[in-house]
This record gives sequence, structure tokens and C-alpha cells, in this order.
Amino acid sequence: MKLETLPASNETKKRKRVGRGPGSGMGKTSTRGEKGQKARSGASISAWFQGGQTPIYRRIPKRGFNNKRFETKFATINLGDLDKYFNDGDVVSPEVLKERGIIKKQLSGVKVLANGELTKKIIVKANRFSSTAVTKIENAGGKAEVI
Repeated sequence: MKLETLPASNETKKRKRVGRGPGSGMGKTSTRGEKGQKARSGASISAWFQGGQTPIYRRIPKRGFNNKRFETKFATINLGDLDKYFNDGDVVSPEVLKERGIIKKQLSGVKVLANGELTKKIIVKANRFSSTAVTKIENAGGKAEVI
């Protein structure tokens, strides 16, 4: 097998240049067809547009109750992160986490999760804890306080 007999690679495939005259094979209408909304310049039709008919999201009935609007979302932090960012004897609170930029938003509060290992004695004040996180904090000699 010689180098020049290898099949052409997709990496070197030339892009389709449209609207460069009839000799290019993609001239005149530039692969857009003859007429219609999609043939016009500046035409961009949204994916959910259904050609003027009433869209499906307006045709289906809206019934029942959805609790999504009222859900409580918590900013989460793992024990591994607390171990990385804090020293022995530090007091960790949502205000300190926000101040140091460890969490971006407090949302409805802060929840501590048990992912990672905690090797330092720290006092953690948060709105919620996972049960495993509480045991890991206490095993390390720290304290978990619910605000």
C-alpha cells in the first residue's frame, strides 16, 4: 500500500462553497430551492414553528397542579470541598462560603453532602445535612449545626 493510494480522509474534506456561480454546482439558488420562506435571505424559522397552524403547546390542555414553582432549591457543598478550603477549628457558615466564592448563590439555603473525606475538626453551620455527612463530621471531631 502506498501513501497516494490511501482513501481521502474526512479531516481534509473541503467545505461546501455555495453561491459561487453555476460551475460550482451550488450556484444560483445556493442549495435553497426556488421560492418559499426558507429561500429568503435572513429567514430563520424556530424549531417549534408549525407553518402557521396552532402549535402543539397551545393545542394541548393545561390541567392540574405543578409544584415546580414552589420547590426549595439548596446550594450544595461536599465534605471534600470543606476539607480542601478550611483549616482545623474554622467555623463554616453560608455567609463564609459565599464570601470566599465557594458557592455562588445561597438559594433557599446550603446543604452539606457526604462526598469526599473530612480530616479536620470544623464546625459546620448549614440549613441541611445528609445523614452520612453528619456522621463523617462528628467522626472527624467536628460539629454539624442546623441553622
